[in-house]
Amino acid sequence: MAPAVGLMGGLGLFLIWWACWESPQVKAQRRKAGRIEQALRQAGLGNISPARLALASFAFGTLVMVAIAGVTAWPIGLCFGAFASGTPLALVFWQAKRRARALCEVWPDAVDHLRSAIRAGLSLPEALIQLGDKGPEILRPVFVAFAADFRSGGSFADSLTRLKDSLADPAADRIVEALRLTRDVGGSDLGRLLATLAECLRENLRTRSELEARQSWTVNGARLAVAAPWAVLLLLAARPEAMEAYARPAGLLVLGGGLVVSFVCYRLMLRIGALPSEERVLR
Repeated sequence: MAPAVGLMGGLGLFLIWWACWESPQVKAQRRKAGRIEQALRQAGLGNISPARLALASFAFGTLVMVAIAGVTAWPIGLCFGAFASGTPLALVFWQAKRRARALCEVWPDAVDHLRSAIRAGLSLPEALIQLGDKGPEILRPVFVAFAADFRSGGSFADSLTRLKDSLADPAADRIVEALRLTRDVGGSDLGRLLATLAECLRENLRTRSELEARQSWTVNGARLAVAAPWAVLLLLAARPEAMEAYARPAGLLVLGGGLVVSFVCYRLMLRIGALPSEERVLR
């Protein structure tokens, strides 16, 4: 009896210890979900959850698979459906990158507006609120929402936190934290700080634009190299003998291998040609 009790006690302690640690698969899933959620916020689609995005990807992939399979054959439709299922996620990342690029271009002007308002004697909340009327066009809805949030709650710190979360941008994080620090401890160098920050943002934008122009040929080449064989396959699938060939086991093996090679090589080419993204250190 005593050995059984000891064994059960040891097993219970082991299960408690095991529950305190996450498996690598769970950690990877959480990191991936976090990246997707951040991309949705950066794309201005914060009201869409990753689960809804996954459902939309599955529905779109299924629709394309059925459409292509009805014209050609089901193995070819399955391959194009697999490609199409990644389209919504790719569009989200593209929109997030496009919006981040647009924000990088307008943040120096927004900082200049903010600096001018502070030098004119406006308080920090008033200077941020006036960006909803006089700031860059892409930032006006965000600062209009900030004005409504600040007027309803009255807490400047909480409103700044929600503003930073809605923008989800590294430059916005630095600006917000500089304003928060000035609000908390005071100081007379805010104008100089904002001027230096605007100059750094402009210099960073110029450097990144040159690098993106030079690496664009790598990305375009990767897309062309992946799309060309599948476009040829779609043209060949219009012939009945080609559809019969790809419906055989050898044809299925060729399609599966081509799908895997296309995905791996495309991701590898993008990884090689990608520029390091600026992380949100002050999130």
